[in-house]
Formats: sequence, C-alpha cells, structure tokens
Amino acid sequence: MKHLITTADLTKKEILKLFEDAELFDDLKSSNLLEGKLIVTLFFENSTRTRSSFEIAAKRLGAQVVNLEVNTSSTKKGETVEDTVANLDAMKPDAIIIRHSDCGLPESLKSYVSCPILNAGDGKNAHPTQALLDLYTIYKHYNGKVKGKNIAIVGDIANSRVASSNLELLPRFGLNPILVSPKKFKVKTKFKSTTNLKKVLNKVDIIMSLRVQHERHDRAILPEKLEVQKKEYSKKYCITKKLLKNQKDIILMHPGPVNRNIDVSDDMIEDKRSKILEQVTNGVAIRMACLKKLLVD
Repeated sequence: MKHLITTADLTKKEILKLFEDAELFDDLKSSNLLEGKLIVTLFFENSTRTRSSFEIAAKRLGAQVVNLEVNTSSTKKGETVEDTVANLDAMKPDAIIIRHSDCGLPESLKSYVSCPILNAGDGKNAHPTQALLDLYTIYKHYNGKVKGKNIAIVGDIANSRVASSNLELLPRFGLNPILVSPKKFKVKTKFKSTTNLKKVLNKVDIIMSLRVQHERHDRAILPEKLEVQKKEYSKKYCITKKLLKNQKDIILMHPGPVNRNIDVSDDMIEDKRSKILEQVTNGVAIRMACLKKLLVD
C-alpha cells in the first residue's frame, strides 16, 4: 500500500508518470476509472481550493466522496484524531484525504489505516499535491525543459508548507529556488536567500508568491497593527505590473488564497503572465492522477 504524505514519497519516474496521466485528464472530463470506490475527506483546517479540487477530482473519476464535517464530529467530544481515523478505516473506505494543523500527523496515521492516506496539508510541514501541481504548471509552460530555470519563492517561507514541499521537489528537476522574504520569515537553508526582491528579478524565470500565514504565527496581532504590517509588507513584496514591467517572459504563480494588493496586485492577477487560475485547473488533473496511482495502478 502506498501513501502520499510528502513529495519525497514519489520517485522522479513516478512523478513524470503522474504528469503523463494528468495530461490525459487535462480536459477534466468524467470517467468511471474509480467507479465503486469510496473516498473520505477529513479537513481540520479551512480549505477552498484543495478540498474542492480533491472532491471534484474523485467525482470526475467516478468515485463517491464522503466529507466528514469536523465541526460536528466526535473530535469535538474529545475523541483523538487517531481514533477518528481508525473508526473511519473500519468502515472500509478506499482512501482518506486529510488536512490538519499538526506537522507530521498524516505520517503518524499510517499505522491506523488499511487504505491510502493522501496528505492535503499538515501545518507548515508539507503540501505534496500543491507542489506537484506547481511543478506540473511549470513543466507544461516550458514543454518539459525546466532544468536550470530560476524560481523566486516570495513571502512567508518559514511558515509555508507550500514552500517546504516545493523546496524538496523542484531541485530534483533541476530548478533553482531563490528565497525572498523579510528577515522574520527567513529559514536556515542551502538555497540562495535575500530580503530584496528587486535584486533578483532579472535573474529569475518564475515567481511564486506566497500568502503571509498569520494563523501560524506564535502571537496574535491587534487588527490595527496587522493592517500596518500588511501595508509595509506589500511595499516590498507585492508583485505588481510596475515591478515586472521589464520581465515580459516571467511567469507568476500563487497557491492561493491570494491577498490582493498585498501578495499580488489586481492588475497582475489578470496579466497574461499569471498562471494562478491555470494552477487551479492543473490541481484537479494532478489530483486525479494521484488518486489513479494510489487506487488503481
């Protein structure tokens, strides 16, 4: 039995096969590949894109989806997540998709199940399907010729599971990450890093903007102070048309949700260089491919 907990669970060969399958699913048309399969989604954190993307992917392949409403589940009565998952597994689903704020939780649940677990995000640790769809988006744009491309990952690096997964995955395919963030969001890393976005713009082919993960910060900030911080952040790190006026071939990515005019400006979201909505479409195709791999192949 195979699980998808981090991108490291997949070999490069397996990832390229996922991309081949994702290409077949690019039109997002329905099939009966997973007919008769039952998939449970278990989201302990808010989600729009990832949850709906997984559910649409499963239903497009003919599977049935049961979403456990965490707010009305027995975890609210004191039941552990481990017991919840063990009880769900006893009902014989074909896969469980889980998102949780605790780093490492999906990995720890493998011994409680007899079906595959797909990690839809655990704290700031990993978000494997997001990184896979990000790489797939880049791979398609460059027709597979991604080796040597430089990518600036901009924002809250320290608290981003998207950054964490991409930093494991992208270098395996020859991409060179450059981390751009304020000092308070920096991490110890082997990759190039800077606080100055403008300094690296003429060196990169791709920008991946990230949302500031306020919910993962240790201290809550007063609303009025938070607004000030957002304005200060946007002055240095918001991706705008003016900032990229000389970078006609650059592509812009963001995992969502986008904080408009803080992460990315309104006009840049609509710019032809933006791949943000394409990432969303690719996310369904990639998740279809992941479900196929774990439940069929």
